[in-house]
Amino acid sequence: MRPEPQASAYRPDPQIEAIADWLADPVGPARFPQHVLRFRNDRWARAVGLDHLDDPHWCEHFAGFAPLEGNLPQPLALRYHGHQFRAYNPDIGDGRGFLFAQLRDGADRLLDLGTKGSGQTPYSRNGDGRLTLKGAVREILATEMLEALGVDTSKTFSVIETGEELWRGDEPSPTRSAVLVRLSHGHIRIGSFQRLMALQERDHMATLVDYCLATYPGGAPPEDAPARDEPAVILMHQVVERLADLAASYMVAGFVHGVLNTDNMNISGESFDYGPWRWAPAWDPAFTAAYFDHSGLYAFGRQPEAIHWNCAQLAISLRLLADSEPLIAALDRFGDLYSRAMTRRFTWRLGVASLGQEADTALISASERFMREASLAPETFFFRHRGGRAVPDGELAEALREREPMGDQNDPVWNEMAAPGILIDEVERLWTAIDRNDDWAPLALKVEDIRRLGAALGYAPTRMVN
Repeated sequence: MRPEPQASAYRPDPQIEAIADWLADPVGPARFPQHVLRFRNDRWARAVGLDHLDDPHWCEHFAGFAPLEGNLPQPLALRYHGHQFRAYNPDIGDGRGFLFAQLRDGADRLLDLGTKGSGQTPYSRNGDGRLTLKGAVREILATEMLEALGVDTSKTFSVIETGEELWRGDEPSPTRSAVLVRLSHGHIRIGSFQRLMALQERDHMATLVDYCLATYPGGAPPEDAPARDEPAVILMHQVVERLADLAASYMVAGFVHGVLNTDNMNISGESFDYGPWRWAPAWDPAFTAAYFDHSGLYAFGRQPEAIHWNCAQLAISLRLLADSEPLIAALDRFGDLYSRAMTRRFTWRLGVASLGQEADTALISASERFMREASLAPETFFFRHRGGRAVPDGELAEALREREPMGDQNDPVWNEMAAPGILIDEVERLWTAIDRNDDWAPLALKVEDIRRLGAALGYAPTRMVN
């Protein structure tokens, strides 16, 4: 059983102010014609000491963006570059969001409150800086399901409808508007380092490395790693470890992010910024989420490759501080770390004991073939055969033989009629209830079901490295 996040008092700690003058631009929020609170994440509000806010004060801070006590006096739009579908773009940065506050949770982690749809910034280009209400609803669903499935993800903290009509080319317009606040482990991206490399800002790069090592603590590189005491090399090892695990967590979740650009890759290893995401309806490596991903660059089965490529761009950027050899040595660990994370996470979600790397890899291969041949969505496979149950004779049954069931096999979730999932048809059904009838009850019930799934699964296994 997964417990609720640990409660904490409100503890502001705007550490980023020390580096903000070269990392970000102060900006002002948009002023919206109305504030209608649609979603507040009290589970995580308790974890950062903000659950005491009543709804009017909640809206004052998370739609009007009145500063939180002792926190950032003005929002910050972060500067970064990035590869977007492998094309380098120096003309980006926070274009419809900003960093609003930093605070500590009950585990003493430094967390960010960032926004989406909060208005234009110097990096908006031709955009209006707004977010559709449907986009906000989709982000609620993505973050809740990913959290339940053990993916290190940002949390949707607040959604407030803002009363504007928006025009979009990829959904019926005019459509309703919203501003979203996310709680996350930070917003320092691979693209943040790419910008400093492009501008040859060596001193700022060294300072940012130190900030990341202090903000996102991690383990030391392996004993035999070259230059293992250099800060840039330590950070490279830590990011490779985190992102290899993130890639595996996407695959085991059956999730397709859709836009794995370097400006969407967080140094903390946390997944964030959900646009055209989808859950795969079958174990199909070619399945894509974004209608504009014509080459399948970020297809389901290519996500590990894409994330590894992004890690390589970080290594290139860190060449401003370190030699190539130790950075490449860190990058070369990705494949093995990914394989180990896959077996660790796959057996956890299937609810069976590990029998070692070789046997577990064989189990994954047999499971993939079984899903393809039976045309099963990943969530159906993991639900139907949890603990090794209900598997017909064949290769998969052989791979599961002698494995003990693990985790709570008796939770009522595992005896329900259908697998808890969030395929596109259900997303559209939930949105239609809101769009046509302003009926938020189906969404609320879905969030409850997702959280029950997360509680039944318990914590995902932690990264084990070195």
